[in-house]
Amino acid sequence: MVVKKSDQKVGAGRRQFLRQISQSGLAISSTTLAGSAMAGQGAQHSSSAAYNKDGWMKAPWQAAQAIVDRFQKELVFRDEDFLITHYGAKTCTLRQVQAWKSFEEQGALASPVADAADIYPAITTAIQACHQAGGGRVVIPKGDWYCAGPIVLLSNVHVHLQAGAHIYFSHQPTDYAKYGSVDCGERGRLVISRWQSNDCLNYSPMVYSFAQTNIALTGEDWTSVLDGQGGVPFNEDGDCWWTWKGKQRTINSIGQGSIPNAKAGKMSENAVNSLNANALAELTSISEPQAKLIQGEGDRWRADAAYLPALSEANIPLPKRVFGLGHYLRPPLIQLIGCDKVLLRGYQAKDSPFWVHHPVNCRDLKIDKVLANSHGPNSDGFDPEACEYVLVESCTFDSGDDCIAIKAGKNRDTQYGPSQHIVIQNCTMQSGHGAITLGSEMAGGIQHIYAQNLLFENKHWASNPLNIAIRLKTNMNRGGFLKHFYVRNVSIPNGVQTSPSYYAFLPNSPFAKKTIASAAGGVIVFDCDYAPVADNVRTRPPEVSHIHIAKVKVGNVSVKQANLPANSQYSCYQALVILGPVASDYNGPQPAPKILPVSQVLIEDCDFGAPVNKVSPLYLYNVKGLVLKNVMINSVLYKRG
Repeated sequence: MVVKKSDQKVGAGRRQFLRQISQSGLAISSTTLAGSAMAGQGAQHSSSAAYNKDGWMKAPWQAAQAIVDRFQKELVFRDEDFLITHYGAKTCTLRQVQAWKSFEEQGALASPVADAADIYPAITTAIQACHQAGGGRVVIPKGDWYCAGPIVLLSNVHVHLQAGAHIYFSHQPTDYAKYGSVDCGERGRLVISRWQSNDCLNYSPMVYSFAQTNIALTGEDWTSVLDGQGGVPFNEDGDCWWTWKGKQRTINSIGQGSIPNAKAGKMSENAVNSLNANALAELTSISEPQAKLIQGEGDRWRADAAYLPALSEANIPLPKRVFGLGHYLRPPLIQLIGCDKVLLRGYQAKDSPFWVHHPVNCRDLKIDKVLANSHGPNSDGFDPEACEYVLVESCTFDSGDDCIAIKAGKNRDTQYGPSQHIVIQNCTMQSGHGAITLGSEMAGGIQHIYAQNLLFENKHWASNPLNIAIRLKTNMNRGGFLKHFYVRNVSIPNGVQTSPSYYAFLPNSPFAKKTIASAAGGVIVFDCDYAPVADNVRTRPPEVSHIHIAKVKVGNVSVKQANLPANSQYSCYQALVILGPVASDYNGPQPAPKILPVSQVLIEDCDFGAPVNKVSPLYLYNVKGLVLKNVMINSVLYKRG
């Protein structure tokens, strides 16, 4: 990677600021982080001369190539190896256990025996020794290893798994509330984290780094495995990390209709947690109308998954956003916060408790030849958030949620700015909610995203299909902007889900229930009314414009559905769904801000195959300036318009 001196200064300033946060006892609000933490980050790197009179980039793929070129030079590490066996690490013995392999499938999985040797002390000591020596490579040899704590990456350290090295991370949540840098008493020793794009103190991810530079995590091939054991039970009731998801909310989900071992009344992220405050007024000085808006009706807001966003809306500072023990917010498998010059390469990441990869506020990050293989709830493969200059290349995603989901903060936690200057190329996607997704957490904005030369293979199409190929998710809460999103050369040989799935609408919605297939079934879906009932505060209209999608080829498959003729050949339920912002969802002060339609969308040189919904293969609401040029749908050619 080539890093200019000016960029190095920006990165160094951000890391220094983040370290000061940790050292100062976290006595700072999230909104205070804006500017200082990201001084210089998010600046536009394209002059006005790069755009035409309609606001389109004149040479988007040249801009994409410039991003790729940043990564031509490899990271450099000091030439010394630190083998974890030299620090006392020992391999473990495995046993077969009954575990969850996905939302709905159970079976036997290998897992370390109860008294397995723990490599956490050895690998932690090896990384610290490597870092203190000025850097080098920490090597995990071939074998089965049990790690009952997080691997914490430090500057100038390259952690490398040899072929056949399989790290089984402990599946006990308590092991990720022992070693964090922030002592939160009964809640455990926690780390500064983000959960669904809100800042918090929480369980440590299995692999974690905070404010470091020049770091690498690599494997020799996909037999180099980082295994989160997300579906392995940790108690006699059979609960696992994935149980904490709680209730399944999507209407007519396919292959993901239940949550592993979840039952009514069981604690989860969606169940009211008595550890949370009874009212926001207990935590901060807040007006009654504002508290009522944030909390909504009843006490549903006191469930952990709703409570954290409520703390953000109320501008509660990070030190008071304490989760961990007694709470149910699952950590990612790999989370990197405020890091620069990062390489992730050549390993398999398996069965994550939550999102598989979650870099936040990172710069100059490359992920290459990685297999993200996790079919549990929220198992997004790669979620760069508020990151700048990212290259995703030659990776494969087989996911229980979005394969790639680009994010940029939620509620008031937008201090790191937008996600921007990201290239996705030469990747393969299998199962997932969306192959390439933007959002849903995107309050800080997303721009200058380029995706090309992709295979959305959808090999599980008969039992657990890819829901949507190209997807935008936002709503009147998540807001933000999406602009300058360019896609070309996408092959989808086995189509996407051929039946519709839905989200519930608000009571005052202009739409009848189960009428818009925005949750699954579309090849391209821009959903600006994503899951609106999940958010009490709906005051941030999204802005979506300048999207160019070209050369998407969708194949048909033989579909067996009760309402369709035998041996029917279809590619999707609908080719295109664009659900623009819904003005009636707004519930803030009047006058309401201007609510803009989705605009400047060009789709050309595409073949969407044969949608099931022949009567309405396109669904459009609040859209302006959509152009279909040389687009084939059900053998009908849309030449222009």
